[in-house]
Amino acid sequence: MGGLSWEDEERRRLEDYVLGLAESERPRVLFVPTAAGEDAELSLLVYSQLGDRAQVSHLPFFPWPPPDLRALALDQDVIYVSGGNTANALAIWRVHGFDEVLRDAWEKGVILTGWSAGMICWFEAGVTDSFGPQLEGMRDGLGFLPGSACPHYDGEAERRPVYQRLVAEGFPPGLAADDCVALRFDGTELAEVVSPRPGARAYRVTAEREDPIEPQLLA
Repeated sequence: MGGLSWEDEERRRLEDYVLGLAESERPRVLFVPTAAGEDAELSLLVYSQLGDRAQVSHLPFFPWPPPDLRALALDQDVIYVSGGNTANALAIWRVHGFDEVLRDAWEKGVILTGWSAGMICWFEAGVTDSFGPQLEGMRDGLGFLPGSACPHYDGEAERRPVYQRLVAEGFPPGLAADDCVALRFDGTELAEVVSPRPGARAYRVTAEREDPIEPQLLA
């Protein structure tokens, strides 16, 4: 998701879409707030937002991760990654081997999702503010999905021009998403783009052009 909507009805439609992919009456959802510094208020918010429709738990890495990290992750229907500092999250995950656990979960069929940092972490590269308020290209994502990604395409004024400039200068081409837009992949292939927000879009961005992708509107 390019950015999570904080308008209740829009957000719930996005959440319902993700939970519906799990094909379970009450999906098991593991919330991973590493990128947000494991902010307790955010975790409580996710529990309150999803608790009526899912079995929610969260994954801490401080002071250390749980000893059954792999079993915990593979027992989920959905792994849900927060926004925040992508570079910091990736570094922590790699130190503890969670990057490999996530790949195992993906190959097992666990749904991997998230917003902002939780969007770009799955790609080879992404546009991030991990290193300061300025935006930079980062090339060491998890690499489950090819190319690059840029969230908040309509939500932050510099996202679009910075991403277009980076790609024109040789950064991997890829996909951008407005806030409140979700891109669903089957394996590594883009299968569907959805949004509850009229007018929101995704885009394919190359050095030569930007092609909009009209989402299916979530009712």
